[in-house]
Amino acid sequence: MNQSLLLLLLFYILSPTLILYLCHRFTLAEKIGPVIIAYVIGLLLGNIGLLPSMKGYLNEYLITYPKTTAEDVQMLQERGLVDSNELLGFLIYQLKDNLMSITVLLAIPLMLFSTDIQSWKKLAGKTIISLFIGLLSVLAVISIGFFLFRNSGLSDLWKISGLLVGVYTGGTPNLASLKLMLDVDANTYILTHTYDLIIGVLYLGFLLSLGKNIFGKFLPPFPKNKTSLSARKPDEEIQLNLSSKIISVLKGLGLALLIAGLSLLLASLLPDHLLMVTVILCITTLGLLASSITFIKNLPLSFDVGMYLILIFSVVVASMADITNFTNINPFLLAYISLAVFGSLAFHLLLSRIFKIDADTTMITSVSFICSPPFVPVIAGALGNKQVIVSGITIGIIGYALGNYLGYFLAHFLKLFL
Repeated sequence: MNQSLLLLLLFYILSPTLILYLCHRFTLAEKIGPVIIAYVIGLLLGNIGLLPSMKGYLNEYLITYPKTTAEDVQMLQERGLVDSNELLGFLIYQLKDNLMSITVLLAIPLMLFSTDIQSWKKLAGKTIISLFIGLLSVLAVISIGFFLFRNSGLSDLWKISGLLVGVYTGGTPNLASLKLMLDVDANTYILTHTYDLIIGVLYLGFLLSLGKNIFGKFLPPFPKNKTSLSARKPDEEIQLNLSSKIISVLKGLGLALLIAGLSLLLASLLPDHLLMVTVILCITTLGLLASSITFIKNLPLSFDVGMYLILIFSVVVASMADITNFTNINPFLLAYISLAVFGSLAFHLLLSRIFKIDADTTMITSVSFICSPPFVPVIAGALGNKQVIVSGITIGIIGYALGNYLGYFLAHFLKLFL
């Protein structure tokens, strides 16, 4: 492995150790929270010019051909289309992408092992209501935005609306599918995808920093049987000696690897466009089944290890946000995407107040739609509430399933008004 890649990998893996030390050592850091600190570190890493980046041509090439390999980029280099610095930038991009996938695939089952299914069943009714509220919020605000920007000069606005519905009810796989279904121009798709990534980081930053307090002022608190992340058998875990802790961590990781491996194996039997949905569905199901086994449910430190992996994920995700993408922006497209994200969040908040949905469920529903299921544990960690993980992932999976249908049909419906 390239020395630069190895150093970066070590930084990503070890940075949560520094973050957790700061939170333990300093009261201010503890109040800010480890997830927010992870995002700040990632944003700084990705935007101080330390890491080589991929320039316009290679960026556009990757968005158009997402399955590009290092060998493909080397061929582009031989043809003089990219330089050696951009090739290293691509290898770093691959490292980030692989780390994101690995940490999420392992973190989800680890965080589900201690889930109390009986307690979650009591919350299922509110979860279903929040699901419909979330869908209605996204569809309504994107439709309103279409009429607001109809005369702005944005080409193929109806197609952009379809893309936004797909990505903000499902995720990136839905965005890619709808590009083909709606025959979206490559440049329009690239701009939409780029702005979506940037606004998504701002959205997460808002939820992680101000969201909890703001939502808490307008919505009822989570039911009192809430299980805090900090309330996990502290006496038992403190009494464990170092070797017992290491063995417990290895057992948890081994079980998570087994679940992730089985999920990937099952997903490989299905078409590529179903890969993400199938993997997350299988991991969630197997993780919940494992939580019914007493030995696994009571396995010490499993949730803590899952949260450590989420901190790695958070640093990596934030380091992928390139604020230079705000140069030469299309102001109307940026405004439309911003409205879709923050407008649907505000509308969701209003409807949740009417239907008396609690703050945690509202936030986890919103993030499962806007950012997709892999980001659910991130918000759950910031909220200090593991009970909402199952609800969030369930809603996200339903969003994956519905995203293509909703995006396609709403796009063609809005086209009638042009």
